[in-house]
Amino acid sequence: MKYSEWAPVYYDILTDFGFEQVDDEHAREVLATLTQPTPVSPEYIQGRNVLIAGAAPSLEEDMSAIEDHTIVAASDAGVRLADNGILPEIIVTDLDGEPEQTVNLVQENDILLVVHGHGDNIETLKQWLPIQTAAILPTTQTAPAMHIQNFGGFTDGDRAAFLADHFDAQSLSFIGWSFTDPTVTDAKRQKLDWAAKLLHWLEIRRQEQFDILDQYRDTLSLPSSVTESNV
Repeated sequence: MKYSEWAPVYYDILTDFGFEQVDDEHAREVLATLTQPTPVSPEYIQGRNVLIAGAAPSLEEDMSAIEDHTIVAASDAGVRLADNGILPEIIVTDLDGEPEQTVNLVQENDILLVVHGHGDNIETLKQWLPIQTAAILPTTQTAPAMHIQNFGGFTDGDRAAFLADHFDAQSLSFIGWSFTDPTVTDAKRQKLDWAAKLLHWLEIRRQEQFDILDQYRDTLSLPSSVTESNV
């Protein structure tokens, strides 16, 4: 996804959450100083069936669905997969949750870490980066600059899907996802609502239907800024 397509939706998110773009821009600058401008790119995703593993409580139950997929794990899903003998090829995270375990995992294995900077995790980035022995692809949710990329998406999970789409995955499947977890905070629920909305936008763009949206699709709306030019 081009940033020109993502930007109007990003501005919707800023408005809905009360975020400030300048904070995301600051996080982008910090992330640039903590990572290397090396040409790391998961082009091996192209033409592959990609499985996006979320960190919902059902992840372990859903692992039987893993076969012949390139695995992109969101947040702590990478650690939980590894605990069950399954190594993802990519972990997409803002280092929330269990960053130490994630950092150790990518250092000890050939796993690409797609690390995200935003206004709320600057101190976390400073605490855990740089990582000298891991392949790192840094991302932002505001305009890309320097070696910091933006493939679209907002939460770790939907950003993983947008990443796979950007690099031309043949199909996207999902395990370990829940949009209706009653235990989450109101802020987390708002983010889950946005994740569902963004995945709905992505499935329309891909002319594909994601099974995790089947029970929600009739009630989902597209971001208000989405038009025929960026649907």
